[in-house]
Amino acid sequence: MKTVVLDVADRRSAGEDFIRAWETGSPDGPPQGDARISFETPELLWKVLTAKRWELLKALCGAGPVSIREAARRVGRDVKSVHGDVTALLNAGVLDRSESGGIEFPYEAVKVEFMLQAA
Repeated sequence: MKTVVLDVADRRSAGEDFIRAWETGSPDGPPQGDARISFETPELLWKVLTAKRWELLKALCGAGPVSIREAARRVGRDVKSVHGDVTALLNAGVLDRSESGGIEFPYEAVKVEFMLQAA
């Protein structure tokens, strides 16, 4: 099952993870084959992943490439508002544009990781 991990990591630690993976040839993060999309703060993660966008991701999870119109039909929303959410998710790197011009969430599962700590 192809899984994406959405997490919170500041630029410094994300950069260190990248350099370590580059030098060792082995990622320290999710299991091989899984992807990781990091957000700098929990607030940014929740700004990008609103309730409506999360609903959209659930509808697209494992569905393959679809048109924005089809995505709107699957979530029961108007095309214009779904188009705005799709644009935000594309800009954040959460969705991909397929060769056919549709949109795709190329994962079958999503895991969200972040920790809330005392100040």
